[in-house]
Amino acid sequence: MARAVGTVVAFRIVIKQPVPGVLYSLQSKDGQPLDPKSSRNGEALTFDFPVIVSAGPKFSGDQVRREGPERRFVYLRIGQLAGDVKSPWSRRMKIDIHDIDKALLERASAVQGTVEITVTGTAKDGTPACATVPSSRAARA
Repeated sequence: MARAVGTVVAFRIVIKQPVPGVLYSLQSKDGQPLDPKSSRNGEALTFDFPVIVSAGPKFSGDQVRREGPERRFVYLRIGQLAGDVKSPWSRRMKIDIHDIDKALLERASAVQGTVEITVTGTAKDGTPACATVPSSRAARA
């Protein structure tokens, strides 16, 4: 069966309040860190990547992971998993994308804009946030 053709939509993850000095990265398809960066003073970090959105909507692409028939998400790697072998942390942050509103996807696609997802990088205990994290979403031109 042929794979459905989709539209490439630009996605951006913004980590507000990352733990200063801790390395964060996207996770590539082969599980390796991609585009590692850290914050000196807690300034926001951004990660840009394309996502193929097809009817449904269904999501695919190099950074898109799947769990079951519907759930799609992106992993951010933290500390050792992001490539810092000296970090005391070895974590991942899971950011859901399967539940992004269709209207937001259509707005971003229509203006060749970006779906921007914002997450908080520091947990209540002051360590890097991990596991499935809440997010806010917007379409940016």
